Amino acid sequence: MSLETSLWRWSIFGAVVLILLVFDLGVLNRKNAAISLKRSLWLSAGYIGVALAFAAWVSWQLGADSAMDFLTGYAIEKTLALDNIFLISTVFTLLAVPREYQHRVLFWGILGVLILRAILIGLGAALVASFHWVLYGFGAVLVLTGIGMFVRREGSNQIPQTALRWLQRRLPVIDELHGRHFFVRVAAPGAGGDAPKRWFATPLLLALVLIELLDLLFAVDSVPAVFAITQDPFIVYTSNIFAVLGLRALYFSLADLTERFHYLRYALAAVLVFVGAKILATDVIGTMPAWVSLSITVGLLATGVLYSLHRTRANAVLTVG
Repeated sequence: MSLETSLWRWSIFGAVVLILLVFDLGVLNRKNAAISLKRSLWLSAGYIGVALAFAAWVSWQLGADSAMDFLTGYAIEKTLALDNIFLISTVFTLLAVPREYQHRVLFWGILGVLILRAILIGLGAALVASFHWVLYGFGAVLVLTGIGMFVRREGSNQIPQTALRWLQRRLPVIDELHGRHFFVRVAAPGAGGDAPKRWFATPLLLALVLIELLDLLFAVDSVPAVFAITQDPFIVYTSNIFAVLGLRALYFSLADLTERFHYLRYALAAVLVFVGAKILATDVIGTMPAWVSLSITVGLLATGVLYSLHRTRANAVLTVG
């Protein structure tokens, strides 16, 4: 592949991402308002449609195997986002962030993710290119992570609370919201009326920083998972970013419904073990065809979704009633 061709493909991807961000923030969500369930579902469907269209374009440009690798990485990243959604909901609850400001926090969080993932994937690609054995390390991480998800107790994740306490001890913060601002210049709480004004971080900034830290944590699983599928940085990055771009809309669709996907965690754990084991066993079984990897991944995740909906249908009926 020539450098000019590669740059052209990256330019196409960058243009698509820029258009999505501008359309989302500048047209659909110009005002501070809570996003309704119906609107978030339409947005989620739109982002998924764009990702599928991009996969078709990848198939035309790079071949069917590359498109299937893209879809496999996209499916894994999208499912990992469900755990992320639960923790994001915890962050907003801890800081009492109203729904009308949550989209603003998530939008800027996504911009940070674009940069963080680019750095991590660039480092991962450089490591894999220089030291092939790093892939086996990624495989081991995925197997151990999957096993950990199987045995992890419910309610044992205290990451947002611990990180929040750490930030509050190190940043000048103010407890009250000041509209949509991340920083505010006011007198210190409890100071007299003539006290000098200082800059303080608002709960919105704390929420933004926590979300970025959580994404960095989740990238430890998601980035190795996609590198275990393909070592093409273009496929790794684009599949990650298309899954993350729809995270805001997915959040407003599923934040209140995470309990209905209770058993999806076990399906995702099985996927991570499968992908990690596939890398570790490459020297024995050879390279698995892309369509097989995609079929197994989608099959496991679909089973988790359907079983979750089946087991929780009684509670859903009671809630609606």
